[in-house]
Amino acid sequence: MKNNKFALQILSVGLIFLSFIACDSDYATLDSDVLNSDIATNFDIDSSHYDIITYTKALNPVQTNQLGLSTLGVYDDAYGRVTSSFVTQLTPSTYDPSFGDEVEIDSVVVTLPFYSTATDFDDDGNLTYTLDSVISDGDTYKDIKLRIFENNYFIRNFDPSASFSEGQAYYSDKSASPTEPISTTVLEGEELTFLAAPQTSHTSLGNTISISEDVFILESENPDADEDDTETTLTERVAPAIRVKLDPTFWKNKIIDKEGDAVLSNQNNFYNYFRGLYFKAEAYNDDGSYIFLNTGSANNANVTIYYSKLTASTVDDDELRDTGTYVLTFGTNKINFLETDYSLPLNDGNAETGDSKIYLKGGEGAIAGIKLFQGIDEETGLSNFESFRNEYVNLENNEFVSSKRLVNEANLVFYVDRDELAMLGADPENEPNRLYLYDVDNKAPLIDYYLDVTNSALPSFSKTNHLGALERVDDEIDGEGVKYKFKITEHINNLLLRDSTNVELGLAVSLNVNIEDPSVSFTQNKEQNDEGLDLTVPVSSILSPRGTILHGNTTPEESKRVYLEIYYTEPNN
Repeated sequence: MKNNKFALQILSVGLIFLSFIACDSDYATLDSDVLNSDIATNFDIDSSHYDIITYTKALNPVQTNQLGLSTLGVYDDAYGRVTSSFVTQLTPSTYDPSFGDEVEIDSVVVTLPFYSTATDFDDDGNLTYTLDSVISDGDTYKDIKLRIFENNYFIRNFDPSASFSEGQAYYSDKSASPTEPISTTVLEGEELTFLAAPQTSHTSLGNTISISEDVFILESENPDADEDDTETTLTERVAPAIRVKLDPTFWKNKIIDKEGDAVLSNQNNFYNYFRGLYFKAEAYNDDGSYIFLNTGSANNANVTIYYSKLTASTVDDDELRDTGTYVLTFGTNKINFLETDYSLPLNDGNAETGDSKIYLKGGEGAIAGIKLFQGIDEETGLSNFESFRNEYVNLENNEFVSSKRLVNEANLVFYVDRDELAMLGADPENEPNRLYLYDVDNKAPLIDYYLDVTNSALPSFSKTNHLGALERVDDEIDGEGVKYKFKITEHINNLLLRDSTNVELGLAVSLNVNIEDPSVSFTQNKEQNDEGLDLTVPVSSILSPRGTILHGNTTPEESKRVYLEIYYTEPNN
C-alpha cells in the first residue's frame, strides 16, 4: 500500500493557508495588513482588476539531457499517454583493471535507485522508507516492463555544429537536431537477459519490474559454516530501487575478457568502445507507473560485476579464491526519451487575442504565454501600459517621480476548467499542485521568486507566497482543483517605479519549483526548432508528466476568466 503517492507534490491544509495569507477571498480588503483601521483616515484601500492575454504554446521536442535525474515508465492522464525511457553512458570505477587469474563472474547487478525518504524504524530497529518519486494510479504501484539494451549510439558531450563551444543538446523525440534523428536500431543493440533471483525487482513474468518501498536485504553464506549449514550473514541493506540481476555472459565478453586491452585504458577509449545502456520502458497489462530515478548517485546507481579469482594459496590442496567487484557508474550524459500518444491534440493558441482554454502539459507538452497591459486605451489613446502607469505614478520624461497609489499586493489568478477536465475523465490526483511563473525574455524567475523566503528545503512548501499551490475543494489533498494564485507584487512595482520592461511571462507545470533558481542548477533547456530561434523551457516542466486545463481570458464563463488583481492604497483628499 502506498503511504505517499508523490511526496514532491504533497499539499497540506497548512500549505493552503500559507499560500492564501493575503485574503480569504479574491475581494477581501487588506486594511489589517497595510494600515491600522484607526489611523487610515486619510487613505483609501481599494482594488482593481485588469484583463490580461493568455494563450497556449504547444512545444516542439524539448532538450532532455543535463536534467540531473532519469525518468522511466508510463503515465496516463486527460491528455493521453507518455512513456519515458533513457540512455546513459557508463563510467568505469577504475581504468586498466587487473582482474586476476581464472576469473569467474558470480553475478552482475544493475541498480536504479528511487528517490526515497527514511521515515521510520521496523521492530528490529532498521530504517523503513517512503518513496518520493513514483506516480501511479490507485493505491498501489503498478508494474512496468523494462528491457535493457547495449547502446551503440555515440553520445557526444559537445555540439560539433557550434565549434565544440557548447554542450550537445539531445531531445525528447530521440534526436540531436531536426536533421539528426537517433535510430532505434542503433539504440537497441544486444538485449541483456534478466535472471530471476531473490532480492531483485524482476519477476518471472517476462521483464516485469515490481515497484516497492521495501529494502533489499542482501545476504551471503557463512564461509566458516559446515556444508550442511544454511546459515547466512547479512551483508547489506539496499534502499528501495529497481534492482535487476543480469546474465553474466555479456559482461564477461565485454569487460572481463578485455583486461589489458586499450579499450579499458581511459575514458575516451571506453566511451567509444562501450557506449552505454538503453533502458526501455513499456506498459504492463496496458498500465504502469512513472518513476523518477536518482541515476546521478555514483554510490547507488550503477552496474556492479561481482567476480572471484584464483589465489596462490591452498588449503588441503584446495585452491582458494578471492572475491572482487568492478563497478560501472552512470555517466553524466544521460538522455530521457518521451514517447507521446496524446488523445487531446496540443496546438498553438492566439498570441494576439488570447485563448478561452489554456492547456498546460509537462514534458514535450505545452506552456502558456501571458501578456500584461496589452493594446490601446481608447479613451486616452495611450497604450494600456502607459495608462496603467499614469494611474499609479507621476512621470517626467517617462521616468518615475512620485506615487499616486501604493501597490500593496498584486496577484495573477487562474481558474481550473473543471468541466473540460471532467469531460476528459481526469483524475484530480493527476492535477499538478505547483505551476511555475517566469520571465520568458530573460529565461529567469520573477523578482518575487527571490524575495519569497518560504521553505526552500521541501519543494511542496517552497515559494508558496509567490507561486501559490493549487487550491482544492475543501482543502483536501486529493480534492478537485479550483484555482492558482501567483503573487507578483514586486514585479508590478518594478514596472511602475523602476521603468522595467513589460516582458511576456510564461506559465508551466512544475515538478520542483526549487530547481528554477539559477544559483542552484541549469534552469531552462532548449526547445528544438529549425528556425534558429533561442527557445527554452523550464527544466521543472520538462521533468513533470502532469497536465491541467485552465480558463483563459476569452472563456465564455466570465467569472472564471484569468485576471490580474491589484490592491492599493491612495490618499482620499
